[in-house]
Amino acid sequence: MTPRMTDYFERADAGFKALLALEAALKASPLEASLLHLVKLRASQINSCAYCIHMHTSEALRDGEEALRLHMLTAWRESSLYLDRERAALAWTEALTLVAETGAPDEDWAAVEAAFTADERAWLSLAVGAINTWNRIQVGFRAAHPVAI
Repeated sequence: MTPRMTDYFERADAGFKALLALEAALKASPLEASLLHLVKLRASQINSCAYCIHMHTSEALRDGEEALRLHMLTAWRESSLYLDRERAALAWTEALTLVAETGAPDEDWAAVEAAFTADERAWLSLAVGAINTWNRIQVGFRAAHPVAI
């Protein structure tokens, strides 16, 4: 695949600085890093963003996530490897990533309400929105992922 642009960070510097500041805020949020890795990876899988799949898989492994949990993520509903809190976050990630199809179902929101504080719910929804923004940028510009992990 041939990248469509390679200098988009420079061309929209102020915008990308804002997105990077958002990422720093998410990292400092009350959400645990392991949950953010799963959310970012799952949205990236749905959006077929190879660049982000590579990045978030690599980061999760570096931060101690088990490889099997990453391999099984596309089948999280059928796997016993995920906690109820993670399941609620993954369902919400799918609901918001596919919002045109799902309408963000009340049952998914109810699971999020049961597993997360109000502050965490706000950060979780922001995290899903952020990764979807990154996915659309990287897919749109056909960003090439590194070959090595």
